[in-house]
Amino acid sequence: MPEVEISIGGRRFEVACQDGEEHFLETAAGMLDREASALVQQTGRIPEARMLLMAGLMLADRTAGVEDRVEVLSAELEALKAELETLRNAPPPEPQRVEVPVVPASVTDTLAELAARAEALAERVEEMGPATASE
Repeated sequence: MPEVEISIGGRRFEVACQDGEEHFLETAAGMLDREASALVQQTGRIPEARMLLMAGLMLADRTAGVEDRVEVLSAELEALKAELETLRNAPPPEPQRVEVPVVPASVTDTLAELAARAEALAERVEEMGPATASE
């Protein structure tokens, strides 16, 4: 079983751990050291047991806050999953009816007749020639 030397609040400790767990122990010790170092800076030198107790309580408080937030987020996630499932199971919406205005046939017939008359007049003007048209 490997022994790891850690530093917490400026004090050194030898701690045993399982093979391959050294990194996790060092990470946890680093978290505890940050809390203990903050205590030592605020209060000066305090007894080792009190420093470790207070640092552990501070970490526990943070952990409790994180756990509370995780519970809230989990509840929100479950609500979103339920809403998504409801939307997935809902029938598709009815297609929207879009009405496109149609030009009445009488208007298109009248326009076609006017166009034909205009073309006929244009042809007659061309047949008269340039001299007659300017008179």
